Amino acid sequence: MFYLKYRPKTIEELDNSKVKEQLKKILLSDSLPHALLFIGQKGTGKTSTARIFAKSVNCLNNRFSKKDFEKRSNFEPCNQCENCLLIDATTFNDVIEMDAASNRGIEEIRNLIRETSFLPMSGRYRVFIIDEAHMITPEGFNALLKTLEEPPKTAIFILATTNPEKLPKTIISRCLKINFGKALKSDIISMLRRISQKENLIFEDDFYQMIARHSEYSFRDAAKIFQEAVIQKIKTPQELETFLGIRGKNNLMEIIEEKNPQKVFAWIEEFSQSGGNFKNLIEELLEELRIKLLIKKGVMVDEEKETKLTVVEITKLIKLLMEAYQLLKTSPIESLPIEIAFAQFYNEKNSL
Repeated sequence: MFYLKYRPKTIEELDNSKVKEQLKKILLSDSLPHALLFIGQKGTGKTSTARIFAKSVNCLNNRFSKKDFEKRSNFEPCNQCENCLLIDATTFNDVIEMDAASNRGIEEIRNLIRETSFLPMSGRYRVFIIDEAHMITPEGFNALLKTLEEPPKTAIFILATTNPEKLPKTIISRCLKINFGKALKSDIISMLRRISQKENLIFEDDFYQMIARHSEYSFRDAAKIFQEAVIQKIKTPQELETFLGIRGKNNLMEIIEEKNPQKVFAWIEEFSQSGGNFKNLIEELLEELRIKLLIKKGVMVDEEKETKLTVVEITKLIKLLMEAYQLLKTSPIESLPIEIAFAQFYNEKNSL
């Protein structure tokens, strides 16, 4: 799989540009934090970044040493020494990874804490990576709290979570927080180009942009879509558009702006009969409407996306399409939620 084959292995290779710059500053600071909290949705690189951080502080060939701390100029892992190779293979004794989704109880946390009492065997630091940290039980958090307050000097904790609101404030307050956010479109495109270069593939810019728009802001999902396209020998944006089931989205927006309900419903029926993907369609429409709303409010300027719809019409349609998006999961007929949304829109528009 591309997302595994081309997983970043150095700080510089990190696809998330914001996180990359934050980590560089942390690794070049006067002292390392004893606990880090990585926050972000799925597929944004939290676990990959944690492993790279573990390599950076344990690599045998960089200048990341205590005695040469103030002169440190190279924090990148070499990816060639024994420590780096073992961390990549997840067999390094001084890097302990735990999935809190399946190891969330107090006994599992106590066992982890006992590990912190041991000095590093091969590296400079023992790094404890806890994925899905929000799944830890309240009793487990209470046990972990004391260690986070007074950690051994040779231990670094990295907690990763998709739901920071489920973490106790006492835990959050003892960690240096790094927000991964959603993967930026520009960063996703940069990752896809990096993979293309290594695979000796060439695609148009529109090809990468289309994948980025349909990746749900996830590097992993974008890499999966890209690999599916490569396997299916899809080479043009037009072929990719058909594969993703988003044909004619721009045409539908033009018809919506004509304010002709009959044409809108005819378009939806044709889209349905041709096997279009309504989930992708609604996502595209919502993004387009969001941009049009920002233009109307003076936040953005884009002459190509000027619209005949009013702010009231845009906001009403956004609400209806969001409701339709939720109904997709339970609707026996895939086209029905969006058809109801437009029926309500045109019925209520007369009173707007």
